[in-house]
Amino acid sequence: MKNQEKVEKMRGGLIVSCQALEDEPLHSSFIMSKMALAAKIGGAVGIRANSAADIQAIQAEVDLPIIGIYKKNYGDCPVFITPTIAEVDEIVATGAEIVAMDATRRIRPDGCLITQLFPEIKKKYPDQLFMADVATVEEAIVAEQLGFDFIAPTLFGYTEDTLGKKIADEDFAVLREMIHVVNTAQIIAEGNVSTPEIAKRIQAMNLFAIVVGGAITRPQQITERFVSALR
Repeated sequence: MKNQEKVEKMRGGLIVSCQALEDEPLHSSFIMSKMALAAKIGGAVGIRANSAADIQAIQAEVDLPIIGIYKKNYGDCPVFITPTIAEVDEIVATGAEIVAMDATRRIRPDGCLITQLFPEIKKKYPDQLFMADVATVEEAIVAEQLGFDFIAPTLFGYTEDTLGKKIADEDFAVLREMIHVVNTAQIIAEGNVSTPEIAKRIQAMNLFAIVVGGAITRPQQITERFVSALR
């Protein structure tokens, strides 16, 4: 499998999500490349990045494996993480070791479901590693059946069925169940891993790796938490 040896080096480590959207102060491929360099110096074993431009800038700065996504809005469609094959094409073209995409049961911008789209993608890119961003245990099971290599509860708390929930709820019940029911795919913990204490708690589970984003790379969110606490 393409990039398998390099990706294996991420096992057991911390992947840092280096992203800044267009309305955020740090939105810049150059800044994200330096954020990735800082993450590497700090001990990160991989990077999650958004857009071909950011990925290519990061690749020029660090040699860590990259989980690539493309956040693109199509009107009111709730699916925006690598939503169509067009975005998959762009991320694959960068050489990102893993391509992540929304694998929830929601209808996608082109009117299809992940169960219809992903077989087409796998046929086109049989050697590419793919990661499913899901919200429920049921979606994790379907993602494994479809052939995703990695599965993460990235969207737990963000879909209509799970809105407002956190990965730490009920002693990480959703994450624990995903680990229990998924057999062939690797589970990555992602989504609301907001403190080192949470990361440490889930480290002992049978996880491939842990992704942390906003708690490290989004200073406006970090500032908001401090300001809120002080109030």
